[in-house]
Amino acid sequence: MQRTLFWSGLCAAALLAQPVLAQAPEMSLTRLDCGTPQPPTIVNQRFSDTYSMGDLKVQLVYSCYLVKHGDDYLLWDTGFAMNAPNTAPKVSLVDQLAQLKVTPDQIKFVGISHYHGDHTGQAGSFPKAMLLIGKGDWDVLTNPTPNPAANPAPFAGWIKDGGKVEPLPSDKDVFGDGSVMMLNTPGHTPGHHSLMVKLKEKGAVLITGDLAHFHENYDTNGVPTFNTDRSQTLASLDRFKKIAAGTKATVIIQHDARDIDKLPAFPAAAK
Repeated sequence: MQRTLFWSGLCAAALLAQPVLAQAPEMSLTRLDCGTPQPPTIVNQRFSDTYSMGDLKVQLVYSCYLVKHGDDYLLWDTGFAMNAPNTAPKVSLVDQLAQLKVTPDQIKFVGISHYHGDHTGQAGSFPKAMLLIGKGDWDVLTNPTPNPAANPAPFAGWIKDGGKVEPLPSDKDVFGDGSVMMLNTPGHTPGHHSLMVKLKEKGAVLITGDLAHFHENYDTNGVPTFNTDRSQTLASLDRFKKIAAGTKATVIIQHDARDIDKLPAFPAAAK
């Protein structure tokens, strides 16, 4: 009897010592418009270094994404600046977020896929956010020798004014629970990253950044002529596709108009 009581006491103590599992945070993913589309683009000259696209024209669009993770927010890319000729968004990110009742100060992280201007133009609207950007790209932006492909102006708050920044040499588990991952996919630029978001209802969503600009290049492993490293691009595409297959993810190519409807129309969100 005493032995039974002893073991019962140990079991009870062990149960009490077990950590209480936290409830999974509410998550959602919202597509934001981050530029004004121009007429369909002939892609053979710039988007295929083997010139394999022939007369193909593609409708390119510009998108950014808001990830809600409990009470915290990640803004993925910041689109064109509001003064960009012809391609400026009709509505700023700040005003789109206001429609969702989210203020700039609520954005905990600004994640940048890469340093090109159509992904960085409104970054300065979120000076209190932690900037997450690939180390290779951050090194370019902070290099005293200017790179014409990289405009450091939107990042002045982090480069000059002491804003919080984390240059990423590899992947980044943004919220520490595996639900939102910035994936290291260099090649388009030295520090290029893509994004994976795991939603309760929709499942995994993979957002390319500019790993690929449209389906034809994604499907054939096409490499734009202006990428910084061809072999890295191909390796990153291979990795990304294996992750997509393993997670049965919905793949969203940020610049391809054919992928807009893979997420609900603004202001609705995928969950």
